[in-house]
Amino acid sequence: MTHEENEEMQHDISKLQDQVQQISLSQKITEAKMDGLNKGIEAKINGMKDNIEYWKKDMEGWKEVLTKCYKKGFLMAKR
Repeated sequence: MTHEENEEMQHDISKLQDQVQQISLSQKITEAKMDGLNKGIEAKINGMKDNIEYWKKDMEGWKEVLTKCYKKGFLMAKR
């Protein structure tokens, strides 16, 4: 192998190393973005679960109130 061929090969190796570093950096950035998106989605889902629990409790409370009112004759059932 000539000196020029060796230099060309070293240059090609260096370019490949740079490309590998760029790909690695891109992957890390993509992973960080995905982690951020996943955390955001998780937070929204948890918020929705909390809202569902709130509304379930609210509806249970209304059921109790309406049942008591009906039993005391304040409400009449439609027939």
